[in-house]
Amino acid sequence: MTRECGRVYNFSAGPAVLPEEVLKIAADEMMNYQNSGMSVMEMSHRSKTYDNIIKTAEKDLRELMNIPDNYKVLFLQGGAHLQFSMVPINLLKADGTGVADYIVTGQWAKKAYSEAQKYGKINKIATSEDKTFSYIPDCSNLPISEDAEYIYICENNTIYGTKFHTLPNTKGKTLVADMSSCFLSEPVDVTKYGLIYAGVQKNVGPAGVQIVIIREDLIREDLPAWCPTMLKYKTHADNDSLYNTPPAYGIYVCGLVFKWLKKMGGLEKMKEINVKKAKILYDFLDNSKLFKGTVEKESRSLMNVPFVTGDEALDKKFIEEAAKEGLVQLKGHRTVGGMRASIYNAMPIEGVEALVEFMKKFEKENA
Repeated sequence: MTRECGRVYNFSAGPAVLPEEVLKIAADEMMNYQNSGMSVMEMSHRSKTYDNIIKTAEKDLRELMNIPDNYKVLFLQGGAHLQFSMVPINLLKADGTGVADYIVTGQWAKKAYSEAQKYGKINKIATSEDKTFSYIPDCSNLPISEDAEYIYICENNTIYGTKFHTLPNTKGKTLVADMSSCFLSEPVDVTKYGLIYAGVQKNVGPAGVQIVIIREDLIREDLPAWCPTMLKYKTHADNDSLYNTPPAYGIYVCGLVFKWLKKMGGLEKMKEINVKKAKILYDFLDNSKLFKGTVEKESRSLMNVPFVTGDEALDKKFIEEAAKEGLVQLKGHRTVGGMRASIYNAMPIEGVEALVEFMKKFEKENA
């Protein structure tokens, strides 16, 4: 099952697989980017050449997502973990009396909820902890706080493999979403959100870049006096993400991925492909006598598919034997065990087909 190119099928949840076409372009331009005589990795972020790279990346992202003019696109550092703090610092009242409502559907939403409590009154208005985060709770009529400044969700839960297929009814309150593991996997109506953020290392580029899409009216000046300059969205918005040295090479690769997505047909086409890939794997799991999916069907993610055999020793054997066949990074997150196949945009359908064929073989041999 080893591929002729020598590459494996990488099912890692992140850092994750990138489009081979993008990797080849990056390799070709590594030594001499467009006759600049240097690599993007070496050039000044203040140069005209790099200014064109970051501006083109933003332009292409805006086109892909149809981002309205009254939203800023920021390329930041620090990952989702830093956004756990930046969101409440920037959106809650500066005097510490601010209120926000959190929907906790997984490990990262749980961490965001915990971190936000340092900055105001944070309410947990819904959760799926009672069934090990294996479903998305009904969010059609939640007890939204009258004075809530925003409602927070992690839209796709990487560890547990769940996804909000219907957004919560926020009753007019601002919606904030961590989209790290579903970003650019399907069309999004940006106007339904006040703020979207995503770590790019799952579906867009190399680790080290965080994309924030924020409505301009949420970019405030009246922040706590103690707030570091680098943690203010306004700092980065006012400086077009160039207040300090950005993760320049990572942004360059993201830009290549944006162009690849446009070439593929945009987000409508990507959703079509992603639905097809996920169906292949879920259909097998639903009919397997050995393997079992761990997520309620109506809450399943198109990006992250966790499954188990019910026997830890057999799970371990499967992971080890799959790796020998070039199917790698299938071990589930340490908090849940079992297996997880992350099938992001760049995972070819052939990779999912190869995984299912191996699962059939393994099931036959270990029935």
